[in-house]
Amino acid sequence: MLLCPRLKHRWFFTSARPGDLHTVLDMAKVADNILFLLDPLEGWDSTGDYCLSCLFAQGLPTYTLAVQGVSGLPLKKQTDVRKKLSKAVEKRFPDDKLLLLDTQQEAGMLLRQLANQKQRHLAFRDRHAYLFAHAVDFVPSEENNLLGTLKISGYVRGQALNVNNLLHIVGHGDFQMKQIDAPMDPFPLNPRVIKSPKDPGMAMEICATDAVVDMEEDLKVLMKADPERQESLQTEVIPDPMEGEQTWPTEEELSEANDLLKETSKVVKKVPKGTSSYQAEWILDEDGESGGEGDEYDDIEREDFMEEESQDEGSEKEEEEECETMTIGESVHDDLYDEKVDEEAEGKMLEKHKQERLEEMFPDEVDTPRDVAARIRFQKYRGLKSFRTSPWDPKENLPQDYARIFQFQNFINTRRRIFKEIEEKEAEGAEVGWYVTLHVSEVPVSVVEHFKRGAPLIAFSLLPHEQKMSVLNMVVSRHAGNTEPVKAKEELIFHCGFRRFRASPLFSQHTAADKHKFQRFLTADLALVVTVYAPITFPPASVLLFKQNSNGMHSLIATGYLLSVDPDRMVIKRVVLSGHPFKIFTKMAVVRYMFFNREDVLWFKPVELRTKWGRRGHIKEPLGTHGHMKCSFDGKLKSQDTVLMNLYKRVFPKWTYDPYVPEPVPWVKSEISSTVPEMDME
Repeated sequence: MLLCPRLKHRWFFTSARPGDLHTVLDMAKVADNILFLLDPLEGWDSTGDYCLSCLFAQGLPTYTLAVQGVSGLPLKKQTDVRKKLSKAVEKRFPDDKLLLLDTQQEAGMLLRQLANQKQRHLAFRDRHAYLFAHAVDFVPSEENNLLGTLKISGYVRGQALNVNNLLHIVGHGDFQMKQIDAPMDPFPLNPRVIKSPKDPGMAMEICATDAVVDMEEDLKVLMKADPERQESLQTEVIPDPMEGEQTWPTEEELSEANDLLKETSKVVKKVPKGTSSYQAEWILDEDGESGGEGDEYDDIEREDFMEEESQDEGSEKEEEEECETMTIGESVHDDLYDEKVDEEAEGKMLEKHKQERLEEMFPDEVDTPRDVAARIRFQKYRGLKSFRTSPWDPKENLPQDYARIFQFQNFINTRRRIFKEIEEKEAEGAEVGWYVTLHVSEVPVSVVEHFKRGAPLIAFSLLPHEQKMSVLNMVVSRHAGNTEPVKAKEELIFHCGFRRFRASPLFSQHTAADKHKFQRFLTADLALVVTVYAPITFPPASVLLFKQNSNGMHSLIATGYLLSVDPDRMVIKRVVLSGHPFKIFTKMAVVRYMFFNREDVLWFKPVELRTKWGRRGHIKEPLGTHGHMKCSFDGKLKSQDTVLMNLYKRVFPKWTYDPYVPEPVPWVKSEISSTVPEMDME
């Protein structure tokens, strides 16, 4: 802790453990300033660049750039080093100045820079009260030593902290508070001042935590929790199995449905005068006379594709070039390299690359199974006249997990009302800047053990409803530095606002329609929407997606922002069945290989057909028992065209939410001088 009464500021400096990405991101969530210390020769390496990518995606608070060790270089080399560092800094920080940090005078200039620069606000934290723990104490309960009361001491930031709100400890979950105490500030801004003999204008004092006296006598209780006003820890709805009970339709409803079916099934035909309804049933349509297995081809156009020889054999002869032969010894490291290769992981990665490539070449196309009837394999799918305009009820056939989540009648109005209350309501509780001690109940002892190992403890106060589960939709874009294929429903690690959790998401297109097409892979060229079950978070909030590799490291997959909390957003999965024209007539064709039995053709007869070359049509009737079918189209087909049938069903995410994320394996230590820390956080 550094106190400077002349500048009317106090700074608490702390640094992240080298290579601990979670700690870096967590500290950046609550830091007022970040001090980036650069190496004089390299600036930063690939590890530092990866860290900067994560920080920029999460949201960067106020920061300052400084470099140490330039004055220790030869005079001729100092100019070249400064030019090289300026070019490196311009790529990431185009409008920022690089400060030197080698002398006491330069350190004083850095402090003035930190005191006077304008603070940048992060939207996801400005509406919450948050706290960085300076001291932690644990009092185990009488019934269970693994649970107890956690006492967290620190300065309140952001908003006033109310004891009746829930508290989220980053990485550990949500908890209730019992009371808030106001002990004496261990780092007062106006202590006994010691003036520096070298710089009389800069008066400061460094306070050590060991020198803080016992302040239990001056302890004051600010607030105690009110059981009637305290937020509940309930995260899910307890579903009532009788709530979805259905009643059998009445006779009147059945008769109305039959009458409606008869009206919609009537067909208008031109018949001779005096024809009865029974006779009219036997009269064929105009296009019904053509086609059939016994009919001859009508106006068949045959296109012959001939390959031409591009060059004459006699006129072209390859000239032989003089070559020199060399004997190269085998690499000594080949055996060692093969020992480190995981053949099983290589095989899985190869299969994922093949699936991703097939999806790019033939989007959504699947093979009709021969051992299972198509009407059974695709019984949950339906056909749509138009994917954009055809109606689809968002409350239809919801899964059982939807009975466990919370849903807003109007999420935008609720968010606007809560934010308005924060701005207009009088502050109640611990004010911003106060040094307080929070008594958090029912906390596992693992939280204290994690803090004692050197990890920071960071707490956020939750807004109303933010502990409840719902469906979150996030817009993300693929990170350019990662090319590994990511399939839908794979387990990923999310950093959403101040929360960190694991889940298996769905990917869908980011469009303005009411239905959104499901994507099987996270594509690199488009921004997609990620849908997942998670606690409610009010946007704006940044989103980072990580994937845990087999070696334990976390790699950044995608970055983006929180779009909405909307369980009614429909993600529609499409499958495309393909068939091939067997016999082609004027506007008729016999198609095979789409189905393999007569019953499947009759089952999917109402679904519209299309072709890759833009024709549209429908199934007229099945031919034989092997899945051949007679189809009519709006124009003549080409023999090389492919007949397609689109089927759709709504998909829902899996309930795989896990608030506990394992600590990643630290990055490989970069070749930066050990005397210069890679990054310090203020």
